[in-house]
Amino acid sequence: MWQEQNNKLYQKFTFKNFSEAFAFMTRVALEAEKMDHHPMWTNVWNTVEVWLSTHDAGDVVTDKDHKLAKKIDAIVK
Repeated sequence: MWQEQNNKLYQKFTFKNFSEAFAFMTRVALEAEKMDHHPMWTNVWNTVEVWLSTHDAGDVVTDKDHKLAKKIDAIVK
């Protein structure tokens, strides 16, 4: 579930292994590129942490972040 922390949407995703985590990141990257809205994220083995904020709006959460979060949720399901 997405949480708002420090003017960013945040969620941690855990997968079975690195390959699944990397595949998830690849799918997210394709959606983010279409939107021209790129996440800040980290990946360590099977864990991906994602932070979303809109840099053009002063690093706050906007509708663009909520839209990308919904697309990310759809990828995970």
